[in-house]
Amino acid sequence: MKISRMTPWAAALAAAALIGIPAAASAGQENAATPENATAPAGDRSAAYADYYANAQGKTGAALKTALHDIIKTQSKVTYDGVWNALKVTDQDPANANNVILLYSGRSQSKATNGGGANDWNREHVWAKSHGDFGTATGPGTDLHHLRPEDVTVNSTRGNKDFDKGGSPVSEAPGSLTDSDSFEPRDAVKGDVARMLLYMAVRYDGGDGFANLEMNDKVNNGSAPAMGRISLLKQWSQMDPPDAFEQRRNQVIFDQYQHNRNPFIDHPEWVNSIW
Repeated sequence: MKISRMTPWAAALAAAALIGIPAAASAGQENAATPENATAPAGDRSAAYADYYANAQGKTGAALKTALHDIIKTQSKVTYDGVWNALKVTDQDPANANNVILLYSGRSQSKATNGGGANDWNREHVWAKSHGDFGTATGPGTDLHHLRPEDVTVNSTRGNKDFDKGGSPVSEAPGSLTDSDSFEPRDAVKGDVARMLLYMAVRYDGGDGFANLEMNDKVNNGSAPAMGRISLLKQWSQMDPPDAFEQRRNQVIFDQYQHNRNPFIDHPEWVNSIW
């Protein structure tokens, strides 16, 4: 049986995460005070969610991927309009409750500045919505596990590019690089990006009326239901393990919105077990 999302340990863990998250990064700053650099013991997380992942224990490869899909496909769905308010909660700056942290930029920005203006923030689909042509449909187009706040201009620069290394610096996103066919996020969120994409590849397997999303080791995937490059994303997941901000985000989505989890935040070791 799956765990109840409102069990006492879940509430305690969420509270602990809220208390333990250090101050967020300001624009261009990534140091020991940022949430990207605080991690919780993996063993504690594994024990906390043993019941939720019971049917996946002991499995590897395709069997593990199938088991995880069967677990996380049970979820509530958020509308695309509802994503605006959800992101104001999931990505709240732990140092300033009036702000959100922008994914690639790393800057703390007022929640009230969401919109379409050049200096506003909007809803970034980390798994580009054209890769599988799901758009903003309720389901993959509104799944909070891969939707993040980002500066409008930076979001446009990323576009629907796959993820790879190298390129030119991205204005308003210190540490991020881009070229004609790929985007490289700042170091502090490389693992976050990888785990969001891997979640999508497990959650959406063609059984919901949407495309079967898969990872590959290419760029220029265009409208194919694929994202790359998996070899690099595996490296990023290992070099940037789940931090307190990412863990809290996973918990908030589970408790308040979708009631499913990103298994690669709770069990980073499962990345190599599947891919």
